[in-house]
Amino acid sequence: MTQTRPSEAPGSGQPALKQVMGPGLLLLFIIGDILGTGVYALTGEVAGEVGGAAWLPFAVAFVVALITACSYLELVTKYPQAAGAALYVHKAFQVHVLTFLVCFAVMCSGITSASAASRAFAANLVTGFGLDAGNGVVLLIAVGFMLLVLAVNLRGVSEGVKVNVVLTVVELSGLLLVILFSLYFMAGGQADFSRVVAFESSADKSVFLAVSTATSLAFFAMVGFEDSVNMAEETKDPVRIFPRMMFTGLGITGLIYVLVSICAVAVVPVGRLSASETPLVEVVRTAAPDFPITNLLPFISMFAVGNSALINMLMASRLLYGMSKQGVLPHFLSRVHPARRTPWTSILFTTALAIGLIALLSMNPDSPVVALLGGTTSLLLLAVFAFVNVSVLVLRKDKVAVRHFQAGRALPVVGAITCLYLVLPWSSGRPAGQYEIAGVLLAIGVALWVVTWLVRRRRGEESRAQSDS
Repeated sequence: MTQTRPSEAPGSGQPALKQVMGPGLLLLFIIGDILGTGVYALTGEVAGEVGGAAWLPFAVAFVVALITACSYLELVTKYPQAAGAALYVHKAFQVHVLTFLVCFAVMCSGITSASAASRAFAANLVTGFGLDAGNGVVLLIAVGFMLLVLAVNLRGVSEGVKVNVVLTVVELSGLLLVILFSLYFMAGGQADFSRVVAFESSADKSVFLAVSTATSLAFFAMVGFEDSVNMAEETKDPVRIFPRMMFTGLGITGLIYVLVSICAVAVVPVGRLSASETPLVEVVRTAAPDFPITNLLPFISMFAVGNSALINMLMASRLLYGMSKQGVLPHFLSRVHPARRTPWTSILFTTALAIGLIALLSMNPDSPVVALLGGTTSLLLLAVFAFVNVSVLVLRKDKVAVRHFQAGRALPVVGAITCLYLVLPWSSGRPAGQYEIAGVLLAIGVALWVVTWLVRRRRGEESRAQSDS
């Protein structure tokens, strides 16, 4: 009997992905993915919804993320393969179109986030160096940056996660600066802690709806933990280290978010905080007026959004690779480079989509659609999370020989209900534009699924005709 070599994926004839991520790299991957650009911009908007109690939506978003993370942990330790949510839904329901749409929704969220991050990277670079550049130059810089991400991704996951380590440290330093300068300001007795417990909402919203709306915003800052499960095949002993690193990463980021939001409202009045496009810059400028934050922050933001782009492109390419192995997507997307052992066709495909999206967004960078992309990403992922929580319960009947994490029975049910609550328009308080964008994206996904199904059906008919002849 022929024995599969360790460097080959079983049953595929393709090389296996290279296992390079240990506990430390996995932890930094999770932290770096969650600590993206969201908290740098969302703190003021969250405060605008609930007033000084801006820490509450971040805490609620953390709890929702933690509950759903338990479902992800049960599934990733039970099925330590790439593809994440799409794989789990496929195993649970065996409905091709549903699997395809989940895969497409997660992929779109990653590519959209990476594309927006690339554009933000270019804008911050222009601002940081004080360049007098037009929209065309910013577009070229954004595309050039995406090609750099492509090169790192093609080079190998080892190089990608090492770059992630550096970028994570830099973006984390920006948030620590906010906390440290705020503590210095508080030590001088100048902070107003009464604002931290002052709840304010608009007249047309109840307290509960205001918290729900703010949590929907804050949850965008918590997404990212789910990307790590797409790296399962490149992680050493994922069954053992995933639970510990996932909980540690979520705990660290949740604590940082709550501290940043408390510091922000204690240092800066809520009205000024919510009106600022750069709320954390406003916090440091108030707490330490002599610190050159306006010169430093664009570069910190460059690293933060650059890290988001890199991680999201790593995730999107591995997702396509994993689903191609499952036969849900075309076979060519599962090809692995024999030397670098990276899914090179999936990497090229996702990068081409990202560059196309960057070009489209750059035609009208002031469009309100751009402002709604973050909320749309959160909307799509929360819908996916609801399916993942249900999939855990469905797959309990599928017994495996290895020991794995157990999420229990109550947590997946609570996770599905809370995710759906933050998705539905009458409970989440989301603007209609987010649902319109999500609807268009899903319609594109359905069209692509129909094309894929027709191609496979035609090939099947041709194969049967040849066998009959």
